[in-house]
Amino acid sequence: MENKITSHIVKGAILSVASIVLGVIMYVFNLYEVSWLSYVNYGILIGGIIYGCILFANENNNNVTFGNIFAHGFKTTSVVIVIVTVYTFLSVKFLFPDMVDKIIEISRKKMAENPQLTDEMIEQGITMTKKFFLPFAIGGAIIGTAILGAIGALIGAAIAKKNPVDPFSEPTA
Repeated sequence: MENKITSHIVKGAILSVASIVLGVIMYVFNLYEVSWLSYVNYGILIGGIIYGCILFANENNNNVTFGNIFAHGFKTTSVVIVIVTVYTFLSVKFLFPDMVDKIIEISRKKMAENPQLTDEMIEQGITMTKKFFLPFAIGGAIIGTAILGAIGALIGAAIAKKNPVDPFSEPTA
């Protein structure tokens, strides 16, 4: 009987849902300033990709190489990137349009704490942030998820048990 291999699409969808649920919880309870929650999100992503890589190796009876496992982990990351990017766009534009204002206010407070910034500099910064918020949010989601996913895939590929079969070692007729 052949082992059924869990698709990278399924794994990526599960990780994306976990990330989105945490983001919605942060929005609903106004937890933007609680920095450790973002680290929880990073941990879920990296841990999920590591687990997915190990699961992939085990489902293939460990007859895989480092490259096979890393590729599977990064494919999972790619699925997460697509889903989280679409969610980020939809949440900023349609689902939670007031999220931008909340984040801008938090930024304004943090900038006001810096004695080197004048009121004019703060207003210029806020204006630029409002203008480019969506591109920065989407770019940040793509780049941040790609970096974290690559780290998770590297770790997962490194720690997964491997028994690669050498295709050149088989006797020829």
